Parts: sequence; C-alpha cells; structure tokens
Amino acid sequence: MVKLALRSGLRWKVSLAIAAVSALVAVALSLVVHNAARVSMLENSRNVMDERVKTAQRWYEQSRVLGFGAKLDDPELPELLKKEAWRGQRATYLEDSGTGTPEVWASVPLQNGKVLSVHTRFKDRFAVLDDLDRVLILGSVSVVLGGIALGVLIGDQLSRRLRKAATAARKLAEGDSEVRIRDAIGGRVRDETDDLARAVDGMAEALQERLEAERRVTADIAHELRTPVTGLLTAAELLPPGRPTELVRDRAQAMRTLVEDVLEVARLDGFAERAELQEIELGEFITRRVRVVAPDAEVTVLRDAHVSTDPRRLERILGNLLANAARHGRAPFEVTVEGRVLRVRDHGPGFPESLLKDGPSRFRTGSKDRAGKGHGLGLTIAAGQARVLGARLTFRNAEPTAEGADGAVAVLWLPESAPTNTGSFPVIEVPD
Repeated sequence: MVKLALRSGLRWKVSLAIAAVSALVAVALSLVVHNAARVSMLENSRNVMDERVKTAQRWYEQSRVLGFGAKLDDPELPELLKKEAWRGQRATYLEDSGTGTPEVWASVPLQNGKVLSVHTRFKDRFAVLDDLDRVLILGSVSVVLGGIALGVLIGDQLSRRLRKAATAARKLAEGDSEVRIRDAIGGRVRDETDDLARAVDGMAEALQERLEAERRVTADIAHELRTPVTGLLTAAELLPPGRPTELVRDRAQAMRTLVEDVLEVARLDGFAERAELQEIELGEFITRRVRVVAPDAEVTVLRDAHVSTDPRRLERILGNLLANAARHGRAPFEVTVEGRVLRVRDHGPGFPESLLKDGPSRFRTGSKDRAGKGHGLGLTIAAGQARVLGARLTFRNAEPTAEGADGAVAVLWLPESAPTNTGSFPVIEVPD
C-alpha cells in the first residue's frame, strides 16, 4: 500500500486559516444584518398598516368612503383579526413564510358592528432587502479575498524567515561554523522565529565549543603520546634481532602512525592548514606517485591537465585512497586521470552504506565486510586534505556485476582555481 504524503506551504495554510475565519465572520455578520433588517422592515410594515387602518376608519366614519383600499367584512380576513375585532380591538397581522414578500393586514371594528380592514404587500420595501443581500454577499466575498491576500502576505513573511533559517541550519550542519541563524533571518519584526533562531544558535555555539574542546584534548593527547612513542621506537631499535623484536618494532611503528594520523586530523579539524601551491602536470605526477606507493595499480591518463595545487597534500590523498583500497578492497586497483578528475577504484565489496550516506568518520571502519582493519582515519584525512586543496572528494560503489559487488570508487574533483590565501575555496560543480 502506497501512502502519499501531501506537503503544503506555510503561507497557504495561514491564508486558508485566515480565509476560513473571514468567511465565518462575514457569513455570521451577514445573517445578523439580514435578520435585523428584515425584522425592522416587518415591524415598520405593521406600524404603517396600523396608521393606514386608523386613517381609513376616520375617513369612513366622516364620509362613508373607503380609502387606502379598505374593505368591510373582508371574507379573506384572517381568523385572528376576526377574533380581535369581536373583542373590540384594533390589530395587525403579518403572514410571513420566510421567503418572498410577506402579507400585512390591519383591522378595526366599527360602531355599526362591521370590521374595516386593509391588506397589502410592501414589494418595493422588501426589494430593498434583496439589494441589501446582494451587497452583503459582495462584501463577504471581498472580505474572504482580502483575508486570503492578507494571509498570503503574513504567511509569506513567516515562510521566508523560516526558509532562511532552514538554509542557515543546513549550512551549519554541513560544517560552516560561522553561520548564525539569527543573522540569516534578519528583519525588524521580532516573533517566535527569533526565539527559535537564538535557541538554535546557542545550541550550535555550545556544540562548536564542545567539539573544539574535544579536538584540543585529542590533539593534546596525541602530542603528549608522540614523545614516549618516539622513545619506544628508539628503544626497540636497540633490542637484539629476533621475532619478538620485530613484533615490538611493528606495534611501536603502528602506534606512531596512529598518533601522527590523530594529530593530522586535529589540525585539519581546526581549519589551520593552508595549501602550498605549485604548478604540476597532473597525469605525470599521479603516474610517478602511484609507481612508488602502489606498483601493482594500473594508471590510465585519459586527458592530462595542468593544475595549481599542493603536491604533498595531493600525494597524501592518493596514498590514503590506495591504502584504503588495498586494505578493504581487492585487486585489480585502477587509477584514472581525466582532466582535473582523479578516480581510484578497487574490485572489492564496495563502501558501506553509512559512509556513502554520511561520509568518512574517524574510528569508523564501516560494515562487517570492511571492518577489523584500520582506524577509519585514512579517508577522514583524505577528505580533510581535499578541503584544504579546495577540491571535493566523493565516494560511490561501482555497478554490481553478475558475480556480485564490483568495487568502490573514490573520485577527487580538483578545482579550476586554487584556494586563496585567506582559506576560502571555490565552488566545485559535480555532475549528477
């Protein structure tokens, strides 16, 4: 069963809410005005007919002439008026069905025992009520449309501020620690979005301080470990030859490598690294470096390029990608240069889903198929060095073959222009 999730903008929700309230208010007021006007007209009609029957009575008693359409003993006279006349009372009667023009009667008993009555419909007066209804309908429609316009205006202002806040929050999540949501939304209006922005900014600052503290602690620990590890390596060199000595030297060297990697990650996280640029021929440079670090890898230069970059950092990235392929993948290993794009591919089980989704993370080696070897720092360092170069490092898995997974592919996109001395980097456009 497929569930469809409908998403509507905040501006339209606010507009519909205001329009609904406006419609309810307009309808309620229209009904009140319509009923009040109709009741007033009905009462006025009774008063007019009462005055008319009194005048007709005076004329008839003075001149025996019936005026104002008066009749004597009208057979159509309502029973209620007949009863009032028998009681000697002057009365009015309104016959109203609720639609159309009502009929209004008025009667008065005469001294000779007869009943004088007048009867009419005030069509001209109640035609005014129809005009009033049309005006009320037009007014209600105008109020609803005005409510929609006002809702769109208010909702658009609120929606724009929330979109700016969401954009700033995404930049913050991507690692731009200088972004502040309160500055992003701006404006003179102060509302709940400002409270939300201040809360998120406070959370971001607290998180940034905690991360910075952790980075400093990591760097301090690694720095403090460097001296004893160096002494341990020196002492291992003085041990007599033998298998135990080789094991001690191997573990001491592994510990030294780990300490150096942790220090490098700490420096990269601190954004204190700057590239030392040189002009190089990318194809020739990659070919020579691959022959040194991975002689078994196959190098293909589809299109060479002249780039301005930091050779030492580029070599570090290349070495880490090849080491990761050798540690977690399977031969053959392929390195391809196509313009400013460098690809490193193996034919192993591929990158784990967590790495493809969230990127490389320190001390996380991935799935069970690629676990148990390494500390997860190689790709983290490669991504950090790529950032220093103003490049972008992406990861994907090759299309599987009939035999199963066909390897992991790491792609380094070098920029058209080199990073500036201030540490800002150009935008790398990556094709889909």
